[in-house]
Amino acid sequence: MLKKIIAVAVVTGLWAGTANAAGTVDTKALMMEGKGLIKGFATELVGELKKGMKAGGPIAAIGVCNIKAMPITDKHTAEASGWTIKRSSHKLRNTDNQPDTFEARAIKELLARQANGEKAKDMAVTMVTIEDGKKTFRMVKAIPTGKPCLACHGSDIKPEVAAKLDSLYPNDKARGFKMGEMRGIFSLKKEL
Repeated sequence: MLKKIIAVAVVTGLWAGTANAAGTVDTKALMMEGKGLIKGFATELVGELKKGMKAGGPIAAIGVCNIKAMPITDKHTAEASGWTIKRSSHKLRNTDNQPDTFEARAIKELLARQANGEKAKDMAVTMVTIEDGKKTFRMVKAIPTGKPCLACHGSDIKPEVAAKLDSLYPNDKARGFKMGEMRGIFSLKKEL
């Protein structure tokens, strides 16, 4: 499935005005490397969230996200040999995670694909672009909403959880998700 997405994204480009600079870039290798980076990052972040849930339920998990998510992101970026790793969403909780132009377009496309029946867990967008005059590989992977996510991102959030979210994230929009829906993205970028 993801191999097909690469071919479509790189060969045809996705959006008007976005340079398709694939040339001789080995996008398959970059995609595989990116998938590995996402897996490592997500595994560590989810592991920390599970520890928080086990230790003190959703309120402790919120603390993990608030305190540890950005350092985990920074650590994985530092270890990723030229890659930049981040998360973003169409419904932000942390305004520090604003999508850039590429990410916003990718989010819009992924939401349209989801509306057409594609599952969030299977969705990704990749493209080789020109950014600031440099060839750059971009990869955006949808983050599906899992059952544990619903405690803080669903429609039926307990009042004490909502109060904690409101205190830490006064502009929180990352609520109201349903099981399996895309609630955000992993975004990777590598200058070539």
